[in-house]
Amino acid sequence: MAVPKRRISKTRRRNRRTHKKVAAPTVIKCDKCLQPKLPHRVCPHCGHYAGRHIVDVEEF
Repeated sequence: MAVPKRRISKTRRRNRRTHKKVAAPTVIKCDKCLQPKLPHRVCPHCGHYAGRHIVDVEEF
């Protein structure tokens, strides 16, 4: 059975795990209403995408 020859140091272990982290989602401003939205998606506030009105949004 394979067994590690030496203990892995904290630095080596942490360097291996540096890419395992959660990244914040990219947020852009809507061209029409300037509200924050996710890229390549219809704006949830005004219903516009790529300069065109796509969806009617209900106001509560």
